[in-house]
Formats: sequence, C-alpha cells, structure tokens
Amino acid sequence: MSETNNSNEVVVSIENLQKAFGDNVVLRDIDLDVHKGEVVVVLGPSGSGKSTMLRC
Repeated sequence: MSETNNSNEVVVSIENLQKAFGDNVVLRDIDLDVHKGEVVVVLGPSGSGKSTMLRC
C-alpha cells in the first residue's frame, strides 16, 4: 500500500545522531526526517539501538 504525502512539514528530525556506551558504539551517523502524516516503523533485531534512538 502506498500513499502520497502532500505535507512538507517535518515533525521529527534527527541529524547525525551518535551514541556510545564506553567503547561500544550503538548508533553511528543516523539521519531521519518524519513528515506530518507519515507512519514510520523502526525495525531491527533486539539490541540494535531502536529504543536508544527514540530516547535520544
């Protein structure tokens, strides 16, 4: 299913997100823009940094 999004309004923006716990880099150079009306799924295996990205 595909829908056209006519809104250019960005409601969530992430630029160059990086996060490390000591020497363990869990997020490296993450960029994401979510526009008004978009539905986004963050998908990945356990421990891949999904929740960490949302908390940052």
